[in-house]
Amino acid sequence: MTRVLIAGFLHETNTFAPTPARWENFRNGEGFPGMHLGNDVLNLTSVNIPLGGFVLAADPAWEMLPVVWCAASPSGPVESSTFERITGMIEDACAQETPDAVYLDLHGAMVSEDYPDGDGEILRRVRSVVGADTPIVVSLDLHANVSDLMLETANAMVAYRTYPHVDMAETGRSAAALLRRMLAGEDMTMRAERINFLIPTISGSTLEGPARFVYELLDSPDHGAVLSIAMAFPAADVEECQPCVFGYGVDEGQLSQAVDGIAAAIHNLEPEFRLKALPADQALDEAVRAIADGQTPVVIADTQDNPGAGGDATTTGLLRQLVQRNIASSALAAMWSPEIVQAAIAAGRGETVTASFAGSEVDGDSPFGEIFHVEEITDGKIHFDGPMMNGNELSVGPSVLLRRGNVRIVVNSHKAQIMDRNQFRAAGVSPEKQQLLVVKSSVHFRADFAGMGGKIIVALAPGPFPADPAILPWRNLRPGLRLGPLGPAFTPMESSGQIDGPERVNERRRSSA
Repeated sequence: MTRVLIAGFLHETNTFAPTPARWENFRNGEGFPGMHLGNDVLNLTSVNIPLGGFVLAADPAWEMLPVVWCAASPSGPVESSTFERITGMIEDACAQETPDAVYLDLHGAMVSEDYPDGDGEILRRVRSVVGADTPIVVSLDLHANVSDLMLETANAMVAYRTYPHVDMAETGRSAAALLRRMLAGEDMTMRAERINFLIPTISGSTLEGPARFVYELLDSPDHGAVLSIAMAFPAADVEECQPCVFGYGVDEGQLSQAVDGIAAAIHNLEPEFRLKALPADQALDEAVRAIADGQTPVVIADTQDNPGAGGDATTTGLLRQLVQRNIASSALAAMWSPEIVQAAIAAGRGETVTASFAGSEVDGDSPFGEIFHVEEITDGKIHFDGPMMNGNELSVGPSVLLRRGNVRIVVNSHKAQIMDRNQFRAAGVSPEKQQLLVVKSSVHFRADFAGMGGKIIVALAPGPFPADPAILPWRNLRPGLRLGPLGPAFTPMESSGQIDGPERVNERRRSSA
């Protein structure tokens, strides 16, 4: 029986974000399933994650050796002790089990406090333990920053093809198919081609536009290879933050032709990837017009405070305007403030509470306080029914629904981006009955919310995750990389020699304003 060690350790790191990822964040999951250890990892087959798909598609002759699966909401770099603790679990298991093969469910854009290429470091350590002859297969997020170390160390990698990521389990099944081919003795070669411009995150949705077209090219029957496009995560200030087309096949010439052709198509479509979003006030003006035209419910994405990209769900720009405009049947989800939750619980359902939202340290985002009516108090336990993370059980801790006039605000004890309509329903809001919904999200919400038929608008309120990567204070990118579609080329002004911590990042953000 072939013994396959399986593990997952995922984090999408925004090196400009103020909050690091710690053990507790991975233990909780923050929108992903909570940490699973040992045989409990095998219980993830009902959730739309790659490891679950891999297990379901595994050859019956394989013996699964589960170690750990964990993920945390995107944030600042992974704390050193947390990185070492989780990576150490995987290393130790590799040494103890001496597996015949290894499958790793990784994100591909992890940065730790010590390692700019966290995923590459995980792969390097695993390879050093299992040796050169043990196949290592990896599933990656669509937003991976694919490094040379990752490409050189893994035998094969495959990335999601959809954004919103509704094909995560399918990607795990693809990884299992790749491993089956390798264990059968198939000798595959690798080819990779980098794209010379950063792609704004919201421009990469595969539901429409240029991204949809280029991902359709992956399914061409002509190339006979397993191909991937990694759009990169354009908020990780590391040298290999850069989109990449890569793939694996038995015919080197055919593989190279396919990879080069897709890379050329992306470059030819560069103007189409430019950012499409509105300032917050204009977004709300557009929402009012759409409501008048009957295009409801309108959904506004507060993309620059997306907890799925490094935001903390604390910014007040859209919250303030929503309350001031008092638009009928409107709701926002979800602010993160354990202090406000506790104050509302202490006041009690049906009472009032003075809620002071602190905002973030980003320029233009100031504190906001008002007296709110405490409409609901809930336990914050949510079951996902939508396409993203389908089957997941999420806990955002004690949660309250506050109301001021026509506006309802969901406030949670743990942060999580909005991906599922049940995140409103669990708090006491029926999303389909609202005229306006504001979500702390960028693209993932579209998988479930687009089905309501209303208008979707992307808003640019001040927040820690700029939708336009060109305005970030980059230091460590490859010289010449364009900072956006048709954008300026990166020129190093100074070399830091290391990833900046949150304090230094915020200092540079304030000084550059």
